[in-house]
Amino acid sequence: QVQLVESGGGLVQAGGSLRLSCAASGITFSSAIMAWYRQAPGLQRELVARIGSGGTTEYADSVKGRFTISRDNARNTAYLQMTGLKPDDTANYYCESHYAWSSNVRFWGQGTQVTVSS
Repeated sequence: QVQLVESGGGLVQAGGSLRLSCAASGITFSSAIMAWYRQAPGLQRELVARIGSGGTTEYADSVKGRFTISRDNARNTAYLQMTGLKPDDTANYYCESHYAWSSNVRFWGQGTQVTVSS
């Protein structure tokens, strides 16, 4: 059974920082692509950042230079370090995982809320 468990969300003032964690089980973590998505009320879920099994990263333009995605294969955990937070970053953040050879099969966490006050 695949489980992705996010943690680290919370309330922070604009300009502040948070680090989100995604603990994975039931997958071959080192082979999986890990990603963070977010969804604000009334908006579509959007990709925030993605990291490949080899460590290649990509980011949404809105977070480049402020957010950093990383992974620790020994701990089966992915991270999203968020700095310079803005009120527009307020959303529910979801961890997502899939394998490159089966991108139509995706696993999701339950989400963690990030709220940035102005």
